[in-house]
Amino acid sequence: MSGMPGMSSMASMSRTSIMPDAPMTTPQTGPQAGSPGRSDTEALEALSRTHNRLLEQIERRVVGQREVVELLLVSLFAGGHALFVGVPGLAKTLLVSSLAEAMDLEFSRIQFTPDLMPSDITGSEVLEQDPSGRRSFRFVPGPVFCNLLLADEINRTPPKTQAALLQAMQEAKVSAGGKTHPLPPPFHVFATQNPIEQEGTYPLPEAQLDRFMVEILVEYPGEEAERQIVAMSLDDRPKLDPVLTPAQLLELQALVRRVPVPASVVEHVVELLRTTRPQEPRCPPALRELLRWGAGPRAGQQLVLAAKARAALQGREAVTIADVRALTPAVLRHRLVPSFAAHSRGVGPDELLARVLDAVKI
Repeated sequence: MSGMPGMSSMASMSRTSIMPDAPMTTPQTGPQAGSPGRSDTEALEALSRTHNRLLEQIERRVVGQREVVELLLVSLFAGGHALFVGVPGLAKTLLVSSLAEAMDLEFSRIQFTPDLMPSDITGSEVLEQDPSGRRSFRFVPGPVFCNLLLADEINRTPPKTQAALLQAMQEAKVSAGGKTHPLPPPFHVFATQNPIEQEGTYPLPEAQLDRFMVEILVEYPGEEAERQIVAMSLDDRPKLDPVLTPAQLLELQALVRRVPVPASVVEHVVELLRTTRPQEPRCPPALRELLRWGAGPRAGQQLVLAAKARAALQGREAVTIADVRALTPAVLRHRLVPSFAAHSRGVGPDELLARVLDAVKI
């Protein structure tokens, strides 16, 4: 992203992203959310309008999942990956494909199965022979070479295959035949898991769960929304109008990273993190016995970045503690390891995080 027009003038803002509230005046490029010469303040106002247009387009197809859509957009504009947890039939695939269409992004879907191989994701080298009889290897890219990848039922494939996706998520590149192949930016993975059917699955290890910025719980829609969904099934699927291009998305992700974070917000994030760790003195005794392991520093980085995206999508120039607390469940729920006592009492991650938020006062 540093090679885009106008980015050199943004360096001072990116170096001081944690500061007291201050107006954003660095130029931002881009035809929609930041035309040449616009200040970051104007670009954020335009981003807020773009955010509303995206919601309007997506909700032409996906009804009754506003909170899920909002979290997905936060993850996307923050440059992260997202893990959806929900039973089948709740429009998770439709949501991601609709988002790709509304942003003119290349979309791929992989159905994860026990016999899926790493090369089925990353691609492989094939032996070819030219007319002269000379043989050589040619790399054939796999479905991971896209902008939005839907990893459907990611926990149904063995760890070796999961690890191939892990490299792509972490490094935005894949390795094959001793060579490294970069993935086209922007690149985001949205994975799904069924929380009920666990037979024959391979639970994601903590290292891979940590690569997802947010874990999004997809619930059943409300009664009125379900009526609309059933009625919509009788009609043709509406066509969506692109709101952004991939290049514009990259520019807006750079804008999000420049949103300043007050020192008080950073302190609040650190206090939340340390309260999740049972070995820390500030973790309340009643909570300590329910936690085996807490969130690490990477979780704090992801929480701040997600809070930046939430503020930017709402057209605000700085992150607030309210942004952090609103996103804490989505960012931290898959990063906590409950103790045996918590499992035996039926206390899940969301209840643990509610107690953490209660323990950390504003």
